[in-house]
Amino acid sequence: MPLAKKNGETQTFEAYHDTNDEMKRILQTIYAALSEKGYNPVNQIVGYLLTEDPTYITNHKSARSLVRHIDRDELLNALVRNYLGV
Repeated sequence: MPLAKKNGETQTFEAYHDTNDEMKRILQTIYAALSEKGYNPVNQIVGYLLTEDPTYITNHKSARSLVRHIDRDELLNALVRNYLGV
């Protein structure tokens, strides 16, 4: 909800949680769940990203359900931008 300035103009604001922050939090949770179950988390996450097959992600700590909250295209875009520093 926009906040009203004293002069009557409407002030805009950022959403409460940033999409990239949410994706990072979800990936960290998935990473931890995969690690706890003895999997190589990076390999499992990459397998999921390449195939979109949720069986690459464990059900432990609801990780498989969480991974479905991430838009794969947005995640890949964020990963490439982060890797290239752009």
